[in-house]
Amino acid sequence: MSFLRKLFYITIYTNLLIAMAAMAQCALTYIIFERSINWYIVLVEGTATLLLYNFSLWWSKPKNPKESKFPRTRWIFNHEWVMWLNNGIALLVLGYCLWYIHVYSFLFLGFIGILSLLYGMPLFTFRDRKVGLRQIPGAKIFHIALVWVCSSVVLPYVELANVGVKIDQWVFIALCGLKFIFLVICTLPFDIRDIQQDSYYHLRTLPNMLGEQKAKNLTYGLLGLHCVLILTVPYTVPIKFGLILTNVLIFALLKLAVFKTKDHYHYAYLLDGSLVLQFLIVVLVQTF
Repeated sequence: MSFLRKLFYITIYTNLLIAMAAMAQCALTYIIFERSINWYIVLVEGTATLLLYNFSLWWSKPKNPKESKFPRTRWIFNHEWVMWLNNGIALLVLGYCLWYIHVYSFLFLGFIGILSLLYGMPLFTFRDRKVGLRQIPGAKIFHIALVWVCSSVVLPYVELANVGVKIDQWVFIALCGLKFIFLVICTLPFDIRDIQQDSYYHLRTLPNMLGEQKAKNLTYGLLGLHCVLILTVPYTVPIKFGLILTNVLIFALLKLAVFKTKDHYHYAYLLDGSLVLQFLIVVLVQTF
């Protein structure tokens, strides 16, 4: 296994990739709003995401994790000290950055945290048993997209509003809608990959309900819809070009890797990488 491939797997196993994706999407919001990036908010977003995903791992820890059939689960609990080290560093950075954000942003962050915890905590009654949102048929993917929209779009908007910076309402609403669709696109392949696993745990995800091929077609259809909508929103031409170029690359990833074979379980994580890639492409296109 090459060094880069090992590094890619480590970023997946440690949740650092998803934390970087959250930071990239948050920073991209500032670019689309045409405002300077608030790195305190971006770091809050990244560290909070890392802590929440690590908490989710710990919460769902199987009885014998070192005997799991999933390499990621075995690696995490064979190197559990890495997760706790990451948590410690993330808590320190988060605590420092929270001093530099507005109190209303702090309160909204708490709301996002509660919304995130609803994903797995058994607080709802469904078919005479207590479940989290992930167990409610079809709700999982939309809940994830909603949390990410709140954290990567609404949180920066709230912080800007509270320091007196006005953002065009149409730009804000359009970004919320586009981001929601984009996150559904990037999340669907994970649920398609996990159809058998989710069935084993009695999770009725959208791909379970639609079937694998229809779920794949839905992903491609949403990708096309996203491209069309990008052309209609009041963004600058470089931003539109960067967003559409990212969609073209995601289409290629789906066709050539993610949907092509089931043998490589971690190909779906390339979609997490595309959340970072989208930010980098927009920055590069604007630079040139």
